[in-house]
This record gives sequence, structure tokens and C-alpha cells, in this order.
Amino acid sequence: MRILRYDQPDFKKATAAIFSRRAVPSESVRELVEGIIADVAKRGDRAVLELTRRFDKAKLTAETLAVSKAELRAARRSISSEAKAAIKASRANVTSFAERGLRTGWTMKNGQGAEVGEIYHPFGRVGIYVPGGSAPLVSTSLMTVAIAQAAGVPEIVVCTPPGADGKVNKSLLYALSAAGATEIYKIGGAQAIAAISLGTKTIDPVDKVFGPGNSFVVEAKRQLFGRVAIDLLPGPSEILVLADSSARADFIASDLLAQAEHGGDSQVAFVTDSAKLLEAVTAEVKEQAKTLSRQDAVAEVLEKGTTLVLAKSIAQGVKLANAFAPEHLSLIVRKEAVVLPKIRTSGAIFLGNHSPVAVGDFLAGPSHTLPTGGAGKSFPGLTAEMFQRRTSVVRLSPAAMKKSAPTVETFAALEGLDAHGRSASIRVKR
Repeated sequence: MRILRYDQPDFKKATAAIFSRRAVPSESVRELVEGIIADVAKRGDRAVLELTRRFDKAKLTAETLAVSKAELRAARRSISSEAKAAIKASRANVTSFAERGLRTGWTMKNGQGAEVGEIYHPFGRVGIYVPGGSAPLVSTSLMTVAIAQAAGVPEIVVCTPPGADGKVNKSLLYALSAAGATEIYKIGGAQAIAAISLGTKTIDPVDKVFGPGNSFVVEAKRQLFGRVAIDLLPGPSEILVLADSSARADFIASDLLAQAEHGGDSQVAFVTDSAKLLEAVTAEVKEQAKTLSRQDAVAEVLEKGTTLVLAKSIAQGVKLANAFAPEHLSLIVRKEAVVLPKIRTSGAIFLGNHSPVAVGDFLAGPSHTLPTGGAGKSFPGLTAEMFQRRTSVVRLSPAAMKKSAPTVETFAALEGLDAHGRSASIRVKR
């Protein structure tokens, strides 16, 4: 773990190197993903199958690329009643939260009496990426697919990486089916994003791509933006805890380790103005880490991706938090009402000692698909309205047209667009 203190000579430089982030891909990732997208664009299914064999060690065919009905039935039979109840509870909360966030159409009269407004429709076909691998993210099914269903999307296409045996985790399959997926394909990585964005012989292209993933998945979404719509840039997991001496060290350590067990490029940060709390959290992290099952993943993140900071004040901590733009921010301070409005770039905020990020990951209701890598400065977390298309509507009566024409003609003259002006004046004169 890296420990920084506000009174060390290079504090400003050291914190800037870690906390002032922008979501910029590495050159090697960019080039690899560029090649994968070009290959899928050129060779379609054949490229997808070869890449799946190369990266996931799974030998599939075009016929076995999609999850079959038999596989879904087997998944339903294998799931315990406790797991089904947990998935049902999570889906209910996610759906209720999503329905509150949906946009509805409206109309009004503008200054000239024209009727203007907006109408909203669900996208017709969306693609959702759900990470798999060593920790199949069953909860991500609900935090993405269930929201799409709540928004009324008719075709919900899911890609998730298979194991070396060519199969998808049964718990994940059950959750995807229960959440409303209409098609499920055994594809992971950048090739999955390319396949659903560009289309292949087996997979029809989608209108918009959603879901979290590793750096290759995020980069594929970035490169394909424009050819297809995307939701946001959610990559490896992150947490920043900002706390004063009112916080419990054991609770904070458990949250830091919960994110660290995702492994890989996960980022973990703790900022406090209490030297005593910093010391206690450091000790708790070391002690609790010994009891965890994912020792290698946790150890890697603690060594390479964990930063503990003693700040001069909570105000200084807020500046660091906004620069870092964490996926998850845990805020545990006495003056919460004062500090909370100053946090402007976090994907999700968890308030107080008794609000672990894990509840947000699995159950609370808001989607856990959130911006990472500094992308929170530009992107919000996943919401139901992202599954809707907005269209503006304008209707003018003859009276409204008469009132509007002079202004239209003035703008047309300013811009040298006489046909624009005539399209208004002709309606008034005739």
C-alpha cells in the first residue's frame, strides 16, 4: 500500500500523479483493440470464433455461439431457492428504481404560440456486456438487463465470456434469463463489443451498447462510438473512501478489500484528516486481508493499486476525490450535509458508516454500472433513460407561423440562407 501525507515535501506532485486522472487508454491496448475490431468487421463469425478460442480457450462454432434453450432450462434447474430469492429481491429494487427514472413525453407553447415538446421511445435493440471469468458477475445482469426491460426495450442482446469448456456459469445464465435477456452469446472481450456493434452472420447489430468490462472492452466501446451509441465507460472497479474520525476503521477496511478482490487494474483509495484513523485502517486492511479467499487478487491490488492519504483537512480530501472521480465514493464525515454537495464527479456515493458499497453492488436499486478511470468527470452511472431515445416535436398553427416568420427571416438573412427565409415567408403570404 502506498501512504501519502500532506506534510511530505512532494505531496502535491505525488497526489497529482495518482488522483488527477483522465480516461486515456494505453497505446498497446488501443492498437490491439483496433486490430480486433478490424478483424471482426472483415471476417465476422470466423474472427469471433478464432478470438474466442485464442483468449477464452473455448472451441465454439457458429451454431453453439448462442446459449440454447436447453442450457437455460438446465440453469433454472440448478439454482438454489436462496439464489432465486436473492435475484428476485435485487431485480425488484432495480426495476422500481429504473421505472422512477424513465422520461415521459411533454408539450408546451413557445413564445410565438408553436407547440413544442419531446417524445421518448425505448431503443429497439440493445447489446449488453456482462463480465464473466473467475467471478461471473450475476448482479450485473440485473443492473443492466433488468433496466433495459423496465424501459421497454424489445430486443436485449447479452454477450458474456464462456469458460474453456464453452459454457457460461449457470447462476449467471439464470439471472440473465430472469432479468429479461432475449439473446445470449458466449463471447467476451473487445470481440464481443465489435460483434454486437457491427453485426455478423449470426448476430444482428444493435443500436446501443451497454455494460462494464476490462480495459479492452472499454477501449472497444470508445473506438466504436459513432458507429453505435454507447452508455458510458465502465472499466475495472474502484473505490475512494473519504472519512473523518467519526468513521470505523474495520468498516472502511472491509470496503477497501471488497473492491480489491476484483483484482487486476482495480483502484482503491482512502483519504482522511485523522492520523489515528489512517493508522487503524492500515492495520485492519492487513489483518482482514489474511482471511480472504481471493488472496492473489487482493495482494496485487494492495501492492499496485492502493493509496492511503492523510490530508490536511476534509476540504483537501474533497479536492482529491473530485480529481480522482471514483466509481464508488464512501463518505463518512460528521458534517455530511456540508461535504456532500461538494462531491461532483463520483459515479455513486455511499453515506455513513452503515452503507457498504456491496449493498449497491447487489441490492439497493441504482445500477452498479458506473464510470471509472476518471470518466466520471464526463459520464454519469447507468440510468433507465439511457435506454430511451429522445425526439423533439414541433407543430405550428397559421397564427404561430405568422408570429415566427419575421424572426426566421432575420436569422436567414444574417446567415445568407434565403431559402430558409422563404420557407417561412411563403407560408405566411399564401
